[in-house]
Amino acid sequence: MAILTLPRLHWGNPDSAKKALLVHGLGSSAQTTWRLGEALAEAGWSATAIDLRGHGYAPRGSTYRFEDFAGDIEHTTPVGTGSWDVVIGHSIGAAAALLASVSSPQWAKKLVLLDPALLLSDERAEMVRSGQMHGHDHLTEDEVRRDFPHWHPLDVELRVWSHRTASRFALEHAVLDNPGWNVVDHAKAVSTPTLIIASDPAVDSMFTGDHADDILASNLAISMTVIHGAGHSVHRDKPEETISALLSFVN
Repeated sequence: MAILTLPRLHWGNPDSAKKALLVHGLGSSAQTTWRLGEALAEAGWSATAIDLRGHGYAPRGSTYRFEDFAGDIEHTTPVGTGSWDVVIGHSIGAAAALLASVSSPQWAKKLVLLDPALLLSDERAEMVRSGQMHGHDHLTEDEVRRDFPHWHPLDVELRVWSHRTASRFALEHAVLDNPGWNVVDHAKAVSTPTLIIASDPAVDSMFTGDHADDILASNLAISMTVIHGAGHSVHRDKPEETISALLSFVN
């Protein structure tokens, strides 16, 4: 597996003793974590966001397995110290953070997983693949505003920009290279204190049902809070509630 060096964005004082890493989801980018980065910076943190392989300004790779994403971020460390105080991942970024943390338990002192995509049925995985293809090829800001009228204008703009900027090959192969999408065993094995900020199953959630119950029952290192009224992008649907839950856990 070839490790790729990922580009970084930064918010806050780089000399802060508290270091956070932000890992976006599929079809997004470091730019889309702007609200989390600002909130952490205002709370005295040094917050760094990366573009995953094949996304934003990151190098393109030939494969997009969970292990590829995880290997890249595992080799992304804070300047001046070997461990992140917290790593915050969304969707597939949350899955990658889990794998990295299991592989290197000292890599992060805490994890926050935003509606993590840990187990998808073949039907749901195909919905993700086709949605990513539409996002790359056809998505417009008018469509995003129609579907998410409550989103901040920057989130609308950056959703379209991030889909366009990502490699179409990467977006498709993030699904095709991970048949039987399942990292539940890694979630059961992680020893890092972990908070799952889940979305509302009544809206749209990837962390729900039997596999979510199984993980929570099997691993006492993991706790969960549900953001009611939020869909899969909890940090864009309900930013204030998501940030409050995040800061309560890390401070």
